[in-house]
Amino acid sequence: MNSKLLARIKVDAYCDKHLFYGLTNLNDGFDDSRIKYFSEKDFEVVLERVKSLGIGIFGIEPWKNGHYYDCKVYESHTSDPTDATWYMTCFENFKKRGDNIVYAASYFIPKKLLSE
Repeated sequence: MNSKLLARIKVDAYCDKHLFYGLTNLNDGFDDSRIKYFSEKDFEVVLERVKSLGIGIFGIEPWKNGHYYDCKVYESHTSDPTDATWYMTCFENFKKRGDNIVYAASYFIPKKLLSE
C-alpha cells in the first residue's frame, strides 16, 4: 500500500472516530463515498470538535441539491489551517446565504495524532 493511501486511511479513521461520531452522513452517492457531507447543524458540531481538538481545516466545500456550490480554502484567509477564525467565519458566511446546502471539508490532522 502506498504511503499516500495509507495516510488517507489514517485521516479517515481519525475523523470517523473523533469528529463524525453521532452525526449523519448525507452523501447518498452524489460524490465519492469516502467524502462525508453534513447538514448545517451537524457540520457546526464537526467544526466545534475540530476547534476543541486543535486540528485544522484545509478547505470547506458545500454542495446544493447534489451539485458543487462553492469552496473556501485556508490559504485565502490564513497561513494556518488550525486557525479557527478562518473556517468559522466562512461557515457563518455560508449560513447567511440561506441556501439549503450540505457541507464537506478536508481536514489537517497532525501526524502525532495519527500515530496514537
